[in-house]
Amino acid sequence: MTSTIRLPGLLAMTLALSCAVNAQAQTDQTPLNTQEKALHVLNRLAYGPRPGDVDAVRHMGVKRYIDQQLRPDSLPLPEALSNQLSGLPTYQLSATQLYQQYGPPSFPPNSATPEEKNMARQRANKDITPQVHFARLWQATESPRQLQEVMTEFWFNHFNVFEGKDWVRYWNGEYEKDVLRPNALGNFRQLLGSVAHHPAMLYYLDNWLSSGVNTPEAKGRFKGLNENYGRELLELHTMGVDSGYTQADVISLARILTGWTIDEQGMKDGQPAYTFNPRRHDFGDKVFLGQTIKGSGEQEGEQALDILARHPATAHFVAAKLVQYFVSDKPEPALTEKLARRFLATNGDIKAVLRTLFDSQEFWARSNYQTQFKTPYQYVVSSLRATATPVLNYKPVDGILNQLGQPMYGWLTPEGYKFSEEAWLNPDALLRRINFVNGLSNGKSPIARAETPPLPPGSPPPAPVTPLPAIPIDPQQLMQTLAPALEPHSVAAITAAPPNLQVGLILGGPDFMKR
Repeated sequence: MTSTIRLPGLLAMTLALSCAVNAQAQTDQTPLNTQEKALHVLNRLAYGPRPGDVDAVRHMGVKRYIDQQLRPDSLPLPEALSNQLSGLPTYQLSATQLYQQYGPPSFPPNSATPEEKNMARQRANKDITPQVHFARLWQATESPRQLQEVMTEFWFNHFNVFEGKDWVRYWNGEYEKDVLRPNALGNFRQLLGSVAHHPAMLYYLDNWLSSGVNTPEAKGRFKGLNENYGRELLELHTMGVDSGYTQADVISLARILTGWTIDEQGMKDGQPAYTFNPRRHDFGDKVFLGQTIKGSGEQEGEQALDILARHPATAHFVAAKLVQYFVSDKPEPALTEKLARRFLATNGDIKAVLRTLFDSQEFWARSNYQTQFKTPYQYVVSSLRATATPVLNYKPVDGILNQLGQPMYGWLTPEGYKFSEEAWLNPDALLRRINFVNGLSNGKSPIARAETPPLPPGSPPPAPVTPLPAIPIDPQQLMQTLAPALEPHSVAAITAAPPNLQVGLILGGPDFMKR
């Protein structure tokens, strides 16, 4: 009760100290010390430090830490995490298996009865959705491959699909697991192609419906050209808006991608979800971005993806988004150009582009240290990591992310979530964040309490279980974990506060809101 009464005062302190921190960041240009460098890479390449991480990175050196993060396969997953992931049966299924085991009796879903659709949706929400959310949260909080997790989220926003759109709810976890995570630090063209062939994207942006005009199987709902995917492929996935393409290019790309669809019968027979249907493809020649593409079938799409992946506008667009994520909300032109040149020189080697970014003066400038406001997802995950709170119940995490406006896999439109301070900083959001971390501080958070599964009808009552004792978060340990982030005036305010409020002041204060 006491902490709830004091929250408005804590919110006022958060806003006041935030101004002081920002003012100092704008004037102080001294180089980062070794502790600050360690925190910086843990905040930008990872979702913040866990207890002991800052000292570990400081001792190994930030260069070695960055090298390790750029080679995620060199970092074995902890046995406990591997066991947790392998214990998620639906998370192991392919897109085809998910269709076979969980889909409505027919595809598309709207050809099933309302009762059949509702039953399939309930089964997915009961089995698939919890396991996908657990897998994302466990890897974000526990995996040593933090940069891979950060980039997996980055690419999910770049190539966004909405979990709530019918069949996407069955496939979005597999899309993340088998397309985005393995390619997160790989080659952009490979990533782009894998996304283009995945049923979650084909379904979300309706390309599976698209057919060439007057082609043999352009009938019913498959009649007509659908431009959705072609437009977003240009505007959001590659070149970016105002980069020189025209509506004619959108139409040409949509024609090129006709016949790229989802094979219901093939999935029933155990085949991959993606197929190319030549009987729905427009075999006419096309002019795309000034180049003539001869009507040849599926290969036209691969040729168009090649053109897009090596286009200078794509290099610049991706580079600017990386600078915005890792350095500053307002992409710095010189660094953006440097990364774009590296992108083109390496044929879209994401790892090489990131290495150039992490070697840059801009990345290490004090003016960019502890200046980026955390998104709700970054804030929640970094809070769980800093307090070493195990995720045994995903529902409270989903609940706070919903309150804060960033539910996992929950952005409706194709552009994905924004990462900027402008998108997320407001008094109501700050108050909700403070409430959340106050709930973590006493050790009684339901996140760390496994939910009791419902018993089948007629089952005997379960044996009584002695609840685990609540262990409050130690504010001294937490201050040690986050020491390089805490300004002297913040430390003074925290240590002067009653012990039961100190964790809330640390995690609800302006220093921890930034990364």
